[in-house]
Amino acid sequence: MRIYPASSEEALRARKLLTEWTADGYLSKEQQQALEEETATDLRTTNIFLRLVLFVFTVIAVAAAVGLFFAIFLSRASQPATGFLLLIFAAVSYTAAEVLAEKGWYRHGIEEALAACSVGFLCSGLEMLFFSSVRASHEAQWIVSAVGAVVSLWIWRRFHLWYAFPAAMIFANYLPGFWTSSQAVQHLFVALLYVAGLVVFAPVRARHRFDYLEGAYSLAEAFLWLGLYLILNLQISQLGLMSLVGSPGMPGRLHQGSAGLFYWTTWVLIWCLPPLILARGVRLKDRLILAAGALTTILTFISNKPYLGWPRHTWDPMLLGVALAGVAIYLRRWLAQGPDGVRHGFTAARLSDRDRHAMSVGSSFLGLITPHSVTPAPQPAQPEVQFGGGRSGGGGASGDY
Repeated sequence: MRIYPASSEEALRARKLLTEWTADGYLSKEQQQALEEETATDLRTTNIFLRLVLFVFTVIAVAAAVGLFFAIFLSRASQPATGFLLLIFAAVSYTAAEVLAEKGWYRHGIEEALAACSVGFLCSGLEMLFFSSVRASHEAQWIVSAVGAVVSLWIWRRFHLWYAFPAAMIFANYLPGFWTSSQAVQHLFVALLYVAGLVVFAPVRARHRFDYLEGAYSLAEAFLWLGLYLILNLQISQLGLMSLVGSPGMPGRLHQGSAGLFYWTTWVLIWCLPPLILARGVRLKDRLILAAGALTTILTFISNKPYLGWPRHTWDPMLLGVALAGVAIYLRRWLAQGPDGVRHGFTAARLSDRDRHAMSVGSSFLGLITPHSVTPAPQPAQPEVQFGGGRSGGGGASGDY
Protein backbone atom coordinates (compact mmCIF):
# COMPACT_ATOMS: atom_id res chain seq x y z
CA MET A 1 0.00 0.00 0.00
CA ARG A 2 2.94 2.32 0.59
CA ILE A 3 4.79 3.40 -2.50
CA TYR A 4 8.24 3.18 -0.93
CA PRO A 5 9.66 -0.23 0.03
CA ALA A 6 9.74 -0.88 3.77
CA SER A 7 13.38 -1.96 3.59
CA SER A 8 14.40 1.33 1.97
CA GLU A 9 12.60 3.43 4.58
CA GLU A 10 14.13 1.35 7.36
CA ALA A 11 17.56 1.97 5.82
CA LEU A 12 16.92 5.73 5.70
CA ARG A 13 15.83 5.68 9.33
CA ALA A 14 18.98 3.76 10.29
CA ARG A 15 21.21 6.23 8.43
CA LYS A 16 19.53 9.14 10.21
CA LEU A 17 20.13 7.50 13.58
CA LEU A 18 23.77 6.83 12.66
CA THR A 19 24.24 10.53 11.86
CA GLU A 20 22.69 11.57 15.18
CA TRP A 21 24.76 9.07 17.18
CA THR A 22 27.95 10.19 15.49
CA ALA A 23 27.17 13.86 16.19
CA ASP A 24 26.54 12.98 19.85
CA GLY A 25 29.86 11.14 20.11
CA TYR A 26 28.47 7.63 20.50
CA LEU A 27 30.03 6.48 17.23
CA SER A 28 33.26 7.36 15.50
CA LYS A 29 33.44 8.45 11.87
CA GLU A 30 34.94 5.11 10.89
CA GLN A 31 32.13 3.21 12.58
CA GLN A 32 29.54 5.41 10.89
CA GLN A 33 31.03 4.83 7.46
CA ALA A 34 31.20 1.08 8.03
CA LEU A 35 27.59 0.91 9.15
CA GLU A 36 26.34 3.18 6.34
CA GLU A 37 27.66 0.69 3.81
CA GLU A 38 25.19 -1.84 5.26
CA THR A 39 22.26 0.60 5.01
CA ALA A 40 22.52 1.59 1.36
CA THR A 41 19.25 2.56 -0.33
CA ASP A 42 18.05 3.56 -3.78
CA LEU A 43 15.88 6.41 -2.47
CA ARG A 44 17.20 9.89 -3.27
CA THR A 45 16.72 12.56 -0.60
CA THR A 46 17.56 16.23 -0.20
CA ASN A 47 17.94 18.69 2.67
CA ILE A 48 14.99 20.45 4.28
CA PHE A 49 15.74 23.89 2.78
CA LEU A 50 15.91 22.70 -0.81
CA ARG A 51 12.85 20.56 -0.15
CA LEU A 52 10.83 23.60 0.95
CA VAL A 53 12.03 25.68 -2.00
CA LEU A 54 11.16 22.96 -4.50
CA PHE A 55 7.75 22.48 -2.88
CA VAL A 56 6.86 26.17 -3.11
CA PHE A 57 8.14 26.59 -6.65
CA THR A 58 6.33 23.45 -7.83
CA VAL A 59 3.03 24.66 -6.38
CA ILE A 60 3.52 28.05 -8.06
CA ALA A 61 4.48 26.44 -11.37
CA VAL A 62 1.51 24.06 -11.37
CA ALA A 63 -0.94 26.82 -10.45
CA ALA A 64 0.52 29.11 -13.12
CA ALA A 65 0.36 26.39 -15.77
CA VAL A 66 -3.28 25.63 -15.00
CA GLY A 67 -4.15 29.32 -14.94
CA LEU A 68 -2.38 29.90 -18.27
CA PHE A 69 -4.24 26.98 -19.82
CA PHE A 70 -7.60 28.44 -18.87
CA ALA A 71 -6.58 31.96 -19.92
CA ILE A 72 -5.53 30.83 -23.40
CA PHE A 73 -8.00 28.09 -24.27
CA LEU A 74 -11.00 28.43 -21.97
CA SER A 75 -11.25 32.03 -20.85
CA ARG A 76 -15.07 31.91 -20.85
CA ALA A 77 -15.67 28.32 -19.82
CA SER A 78 -18.65 27.50 -17.65
CA GLN A 79 -18.10 26.42 -14.07
CA PRO A 80 -19.08 22.76 -14.70
CA ALA A 81 -16.62 22.61 -17.63
CA THR A 82 -13.92 24.20 -15.48
CA GLY A 83 -14.64 21.70 -12.72
CA PHE A 84 -14.34 18.77 -15.13
CA LEU A 85 -10.97 20.00 -16.36
CA LEU A 86 -9.77 20.49 -12.77
CA LEU A 87 -10.58 16.84 -12.12
CA ILE A 88 -8.38 15.94 -15.08
CA PHE A 89 -5.58 18.13 -13.73
CA ALA A 90 -5.97 16.41 -10.35
CA ALA A 91 -5.48 13.01 -11.99
CA VAL A 92 -2.45 14.28 -13.94
CA SER A 93 -0.85 15.79 -10.82
CA TYR A 94 -1.35 12.64 -8.77
CA THR A 95 -0.01 10.43 -11.57
CA ALA A 96 3.08 12.61 -11.86
CA ALA A 97 3.64 12.31 -8.10
CA GLU A 98 3.35 8.53 -8.32
CA VAL A 99 5.82 8.36 -11.22
CA LEU A 100 8.43 10.48 -9.42
CA ALA A 101 8.05 8.43 -6.24
CA GLU A 102 8.41 5.20 -8.19
CA LYS A 103 11.70 6.54 -9.56
CA GLY A 104 13.04 6.91 -6.02
CA TRP A 105 12.32 10.58 -5.28
CA TYR A 106 11.88 10.74 -1.52
CA ARG A 107 11.00 14.03 0.20
CA HIS A 108 12.23 16.12 -2.71
CA GLY A 109 9.38 18.59 -2.45
CA ILE A 110 8.31 18.20 -6.07
CA GLU A 111 6.37 14.95 -5.71
CA GLU A 112 4.91 16.28 -2.43
CA ALA A 113 3.68 19.46 -4.11
CA LEU A 114 2.13 17.47 -6.96
CA ALA A 115 0.28 15.25 -4.47
CA ALA A 116 -0.94 18.31 -2.56
CA CYS A 117 -2.07 20.01 -5.78
CA SER A 118 -4.03 16.92 -6.74
CA VAL A 119 -6.11 17.24 -3.55
CA GLY A 120 -6.77 20.93 -4.21
CA PHE A 121 -7.74 20.33 -7.84
CA LEU A 122 -9.95 17.39 -6.87
CA CYS A 123 -11.96 19.28 -4.25
CA SER A 124 -12.23 22.43 -6.38
CA GLY A 125 -13.29 20.37 -9.40
CA LEU A 126 -16.01 18.52 -7.49
CA GLU A 127 -17.30 21.79 -6.04
CA MET A 128 -17.51 23.51 -9.42
CA LEU A 129 -18.79 20.50 -11.34
CA PHE A 130 -21.66 19.45 -9.09
CA PHE A 131 -22.46 22.33 -6.74
CA SER A 132 -21.85 25.56 -8.67
CA SER A 133 -25.26 25.87 -10.33
CA VAL A 134 -28.27 27.44 -8.64
CA ARG A 135 -30.29 24.23 -8.97
CA ALA A 136 -27.60 22.09 -7.37
CA SER A 137 -28.50 20.39 -4.11
CA HIS A 138 -26.21 21.81 -1.45
CA GLU A 139 -27.31 19.16 1.02
CA ALA A 140 -24.83 16.77 -0.62
CA GLN A 141 -21.98 19.29 -0.56
CA TRP A 142 -20.46 17.42 2.38
CA ILE A 143 -19.17 14.93 -0.19
CA VAL A 144 -16.42 17.40 -1.16
CA SER A 145 -15.09 17.51 2.40
CA ALA A 146 -15.44 13.74 2.75
CA VAL A 147 -13.50 13.13 -0.46
CA GLY A 148 -10.83 15.60 0.65
CA ALA A 149 -10.46 13.77 3.98
CA VAL A 150 -10.26 10.33 2.36
CA VAL A 151 -7.76 11.39 -0.31
CA SER A 152 -5.60 13.19 2.28
CA LEU A 153 -5.54 10.02 4.39
CA TRP A 154 -4.60 8.03 1.31
CA ILE A 155 -1.69 10.38 0.53
CA TRP A 156 -0.55 10.20 4.17
CA ARG A 157 -0.59 6.42 3.96
CA ARG A 158 0.77 6.13 0.44
CA PHE A 159 3.56 8.75 0.46
CA HIS A 160 4.23 8.88 4.21
CA LEU A 161 3.68 12.68 4.30
CA TRP A 162 3.01 13.72 7.89
CA TYR A 163 1.12 16.95 7.04
CA ALA A 164 -1.49 15.07 5.02
CA PHE A 165 -2.94 13.69 8.27
CA PRO A 166 -3.84 17.06 9.84
CA ALA A 167 -5.17 18.07 6.41
CA ALA A 168 -7.56 15.12 6.60
CA MET A 169 -8.57 16.25 10.10
CA ILE A 170 -9.36 19.74 8.78
CA PHE A 171 -11.55 18.32 6.00
CA ALA A 172 -13.37 16.07 8.47
CA ASN A 173 -13.90 19.02 10.78
CA TYR A 174 -16.22 20.69 8.28
CA LEU A 175 -18.47 17.67 7.72
CA PRO A 176 -21.11 18.21 10.47
CA GLY A 177 -21.61 21.82 9.39
CA PHE A 178 -23.50 20.52 6.32
CA TRP A 179 -25.84 18.34 8.38
CA THR A 180 -26.85 20.42 11.37
CA SER A 181 -26.77 24.02 12.53
CA SER A 182 -26.37 23.05 16.19
CA GLN A 183 -22.93 24.08 17.39
CA ALA A 184 -23.01 21.53 20.22
CA VAL A 185 -23.80 18.68 17.82
CA GLN A 186 -21.05 19.77 15.45
CA HIS A 187 -18.44 19.78 18.21
CA LEU A 188 -19.70 16.46 19.55
CA PHE A 189 -19.58 14.79 16.13
CA VAL A 190 -16.00 15.87 15.42
CA ALA A 191 -14.91 14.87 18.93
CA LEU A 192 -16.40 11.39 18.47
CA LEU A 193 -14.66 11.14 15.11
CA TYR A 194 -11.29 11.89 16.71
CA VAL A 195 -11.98 9.44 19.55
CA ALA A 196 -12.75 6.75 16.96
CA GLY A 197 -9.42 7.55 15.30
CA LEU A 198 -7.58 7.13 18.61
CA VAL A 199 -9.31 3.80 19.23
CA VAL A 200 -8.33 2.55 15.77
CA PHE A 201 -4.75 3.77 16.10
CA ALA A 202 -4.02 2.04 19.42
CA PRO A 203 -3.79 -1.58 18.15
CA VAL A 204 -2.27 -0.56 14.80
CA ARG A 205 0.49 1.44 16.44
CA ALA A 206 1.34 -1.42 18.82
CA ARG A 207 2.43 -3.50 15.81
CA HIS A 208 4.92 -0.82 14.68
CA ARG A 209 6.43 0.08 18.05
CA PHE A 210 10.07 -0.13 16.97
CA ASP A 211 10.09 0.21 13.18
CA TYR A 212 10.17 3.13 10.77
CA LEU A 213 6.42 3.72 11.05
CA GLU A 214 6.61 4.49 14.77
CA GLY A 215 7.30 8.18 14.15
CA ALA A 216 4.42 8.59 11.72
CA TYR A 217 1.89 6.93 14.02
CA SER A 218 3.22 8.84 17.02
CA LEU A 219 2.75 12.18 15.26
CA ALA A 220 -0.70 11.20 13.98
CA GLU A 221 -1.83 10.19 17.48
CA ALA A 222 -0.50 13.47 18.88
CA PHE A 223 -2.51 15.35 16.24
CA LEU A 224 -5.64 13.42 17.20
CA TRP A 225 -5.21 14.18 20.91
CA LEU A 226 -4.57 17.84 20.17
CA GLY A 227 -7.51 18.04 17.76
CA LEU A 228 -9.82 16.40 20.30
CA TYR A 229 -8.80 18.95 22.92
CA LEU A 230 -9.15 21.93 20.58
CA ILE A 231 -12.59 20.90 19.39
CA LEU A 232 -13.82 20.52 22.97
CA ASN A 233 -12.31 23.76 24.25
CA LEU A 234 -14.98 26.28 23.27
CA GLN A 235 -12.74 29.23 24.14
CA ILE A 236 -10.00 28.29 21.70
CA SER A 237 -11.70 30.06 18.79
CA GLN A 238 -11.57 33.30 20.79
CA LEU A 239 -7.84 32.78 21.35
CA GLY A 240 -7.22 32.53 17.60
CA LEU A 241 -5.98 28.90 17.69
CA MET A 242 -8.87 27.15 15.97
CA SER A 243 -7.11 27.54 12.64
CA LEU A 244 -4.82 24.69 13.72
CA VAL A 245 -7.53 22.16 13.05
CA GLY A 246 -10.24 24.15 11.29
CA SER A 247 -13.62 25.02 12.66
CA PRO A 248 -16.98 23.38 11.88
CA GLY A 249 -18.72 26.62 12.72
CA MET A 250 -18.22 29.37 15.20
CA PRO A 251 -17.26 27.74 18.50
CA GLY A 252 -17.06 31.12 20.17
CA ARG A 253 -20.84 31.48 19.94
CA LEU A 254 -21.24 28.82 22.59
CA HIS A 255 -20.77 30.93 25.68
CA GLN A 256 -21.45 30.61 29.37
CA GLY A 257 -24.99 31.93 29.31
CA SER A 258 -26.36 30.09 26.30
CA ALA A 259 -24.82 26.61 26.13
CA GLY A 260 -25.79 25.22 29.53
CA LEU A 261 -24.89 21.59 30.17
CA PHE A 262 -22.75 21.13 27.07
CA TYR A 263 -20.69 24.21 27.89
CA TRP A 264 -19.86 23.07 31.40
CA THR A 265 -19.26 19.50 30.24
CA THR A 266 -16.56 20.75 27.88
CA TRP A 267 -15.06 22.76 30.74
CA VAL A 268 -14.74 19.55 32.78
CA LEU A 269 -13.31 17.68 29.79
CA ILE A 270 -10.57 20.23 29.08
CA TRP A 271 -9.35 19.65 32.65
CA CYS A 272 -9.56 15.85 32.30
CA LEU A 273 -7.91 15.49 28.90
CA PRO A 274 -4.40 16.87 29.67
CA PRO A 275 -3.72 14.35 32.49
CA LEU A 276 -5.00 11.57 30.25
CA ILE A 277 -2.73 12.65 27.37
CA LEU A 278 0.26 12.97 29.69
CA ALA A 279 -0.41 9.53 31.17
CA ARG A 280 -0.56 8.05 27.66
CA GLY A 281 2.73 9.73 26.75
CA VAL A 282 4.45 8.55 29.94
CA ARG A 283 3.22 4.99 29.41
CA LEU A 284 4.54 4.88 25.84
CA LYS A 285 7.56 7.10 26.57
CA ASP A 286 6.45 9.15 23.57
CA ARG A 287 7.80 12.68 23.48
CA LEU A 288 5.29 13.89 20.88
CA ILE A 289 2.30 12.84 22.97
CA LEU A 290 3.98 14.26 26.06
CA ALA A 291 4.40 17.55 24.18
CA ALA A 292 0.71 17.47 23.23
CA GLY A 293 -0.19 16.85 26.87
CA ALA A 294 2.00 19.74 28.05
CA LEU A 295 0.54 22.06 25.41
CA THR A 296 -3.06 21.19 26.30
CA THR A 297 -2.27 21.72 29.99
CA ILE A 298 -1.00 25.23 29.27
CA LEU A 299 -4.02 25.98 27.06
CA THR A 300 -6.34 24.82 29.85
CA PHE A 301 -4.81 27.30 32.28
CA ILE A 302 -4.98 30.02 29.64
CA SER A 303 -8.65 29.45 28.77
CA ASN A 304 -9.95 28.75 32.28
CA LYS A 305 -10.69 32.38 33.14
CA PRO A 306 -12.60 33.06 29.88
CA TYR A 307 -14.58 29.86 30.51
CA LEU A 308 -15.62 31.00 33.98
CA GLY A 309 -16.18 34.59 32.92
CA TRP A 310 -13.45 35.89 35.23
CA PRO A 311 -11.52 39.05 34.29
CA ARG A 312 -7.98 38.58 33.05
CA HIS A 313 -5.09 40.63 34.38
CA THR A 314 -1.74 41.75 33.06
CA TRP A 315 0.08 39.67 35.66
CA ASP A 316 -1.52 36.39 34.51
CA PRO A 317 1.38 35.52 32.15
CA MET A 318 3.85 36.12 34.97
CA LEU A 319 1.99 33.76 37.31
CA LEU A 320 1.74 31.13 34.58
CA GLY A 321 5.46 31.42 33.84
CA VAL A 322 6.38 31.11 37.53
CA ALA A 323 4.15 28.02 37.86
CA LEU A 324 5.65 26.37 34.77
CA ALA A 325 9.19 27.14 35.89
CA GLY A 326 8.45 25.68 39.33
CA VAL A 327 7.07 22.48 37.85
CA ALA A 328 10.06 22.16 35.50
CA ILE A 329 12.58 22.67 38.33
CA TYR A 330 10.80 20.15 40.55
CA LEU A 331 10.66 17.49 37.82
CA ARG A 332 14.29 18.04 36.90
CA ARG A 333 15.46 17.64 40.50
CA TRP A 334 13.19 14.66 41.08
CA LEU A 335 14.58 12.88 38.04
CA ALA A 336 18.17 13.79 38.91
CA GLN A 337 17.81 12.26 42.36
CA GLY A 338 17.03 8.84 40.89
CA PRO A 339 19.63 6.08 40.45
CA ASP A 340 22.14 7.40 37.88
CA GLY A 341 19.76 10.30 37.24
CA VAL A 342 17.06 8.00 35.81
CA ARG A 343 13.54 7.25 37.06
CA HIS A 344 11.28 4.77 35.26
CA GLY A 345 13.16 5.24 32.00
CA PHE A 346 13.14 9.07 32.10
CA THR A 347 16.08 11.39 32.68
CA ALA A 348 16.60 15.14 32.80
CA ALA A 349 20.04 14.85 31.20
CA ARG A 350 20.32 15.81 27.54
CA LEU A 351 21.12 12.68 25.58
CA SER A 352 21.06 14.14 22.07
CA ASP A 353 21.32 17.45 20.25
CA ARG A 354 17.88 16.65 18.88
CA ASP A 355 16.48 17.47 22.34
CA ARG A 356 17.95 20.95 22.13
CA HIS A 357 16.31 21.50 18.74
CA ALA A 358 12.94 20.28 20.04
CA MET A 359 13.15 22.60 23.05
CA SER A 360 14.01 25.52 20.78
CA VAL A 361 11.03 24.87 18.51
CA GLY A 362 8.67 24.41 21.46
CA SER A 363 9.85 27.60 23.15
CA SER A 364 9.41 29.58 19.94
CA PHE A 365 5.89 28.25 19.44
CA LEU A 366 4.80 29.02 23.01
CA GLY A 367 6.41 32.43 22.79
CA LEU A 368 4.27 33.22 19.77
CA ILE A 369 0.91 32.20 21.25
CA THR A 370 1.18 32.85 24.98
CA PRO A 371 1.52 36.66 25.22
CA HIS A 372 -1.41 37.28 22.88
CA SER A 373 -3.67 34.67 24.47
CA VAL A 374 -3.05 35.40 28.16
CA THR A 375 -2.69 39.17 28.27
CA PRO A 376 -6.03 41.00 28.12
CA ALA A 377 -6.64 43.56 25.44
CA PRO A 378 -5.71 47.11 26.45
CA GLN A 379 -8.61 49.23 27.59
CA PRO A 380 -9.23 52.57 25.86
CA ALA A 381 -7.78 55.46 27.81
CA GLN A 382 -10.19 57.77 29.58
CA PRO A 383 -10.20 61.30 28.21
CA GLU A 384 -8.32 63.72 30.44
CA VAL A 385 -10.60 66.10 32.29
CA GLN A 386 -9.78 69.71 31.53
CA PHE A 387 -10.79 72.38 33.94
CA GLY A 388 -11.09 75.95 32.85
CA GLY A 389 -13.42 78.51 31.46
CA GLY A 390 -15.55 78.88 34.58
CA ARG A 391 -16.64 82.30 35.86
CA SER A 392 -16.93 83.19 39.51
CA GLY A 393 -16.65 86.09 41.81
CA GLY A 394 -18.60 89.19 42.69
CA GLY A 395 -18.12 92.84 42.64
CA GLY A 396 -16.59 92.65 39.18
CA ALA A 397 -14.10 89.85 40.08
CA SER A 398 -13.77 86.92 37.68
CA GLY A 399 -11.38 84.04 37.02
CA ASP A 400 -10.84 80.71 35.33
CA TYR A 401 -10.94 77.41 37.25
